[in-house]
Amino acid sequence: MKEKRDLKIQAIENGTVIDHITAGQALNVLRILGISSAFRETISFVMNAPGARGKKDVVKIEGKELSVEELNRIALLSPKATINIIRDFEVVQKNDVVLPSYVEGVVRCTNSNCISNSSEPIKSKFSVLQSDEEGVSLHCLYCEHVISEEIAEYLL
Repeated sequence: MKEKRDLKIQAIENGTVIDHITAGQALNVLRILGISSAFRETISFVMNAPGARGKKDVVKIEGKELSVEELNRIALLSPKATINIIRDFEVVQKNDVVLPSYVEGVVRCTNSNCISNSSEPIKSKFSVLQSDEEGVSLHCLYCEHVISEEIAEYLL
């Protein structure tokens, strides 16, 4: 009989744990947060881990608490994520991300003819909708173009 082994990720002293990320989106979350090889704190992540609600990703970031803008961007990719703020190895705050109803200057419109993609000094503006069947979709307020797949690819 094979021995069952659990792989544990080291606890962080101070920072953020992002749990219940949509499976396969952990690397996009790190990209949203601007975390690259230059980041000097400890980062741990798990992709496609089994969870009570199905597969999920988890990201732990030592020494970083997230801004509202970063939370809004994460919500676009993973509207069921939870954010845990850790201080002295304890969870001091736990919140669900809140999917904004509107985003400005966060996503580039995929319609090359949209005025937000011109040389005009105009920020992109999208209304944000969520449905159980289709997930998150963004509707451009200028050209009415819809983005419902690969949203991470269009984040500014």
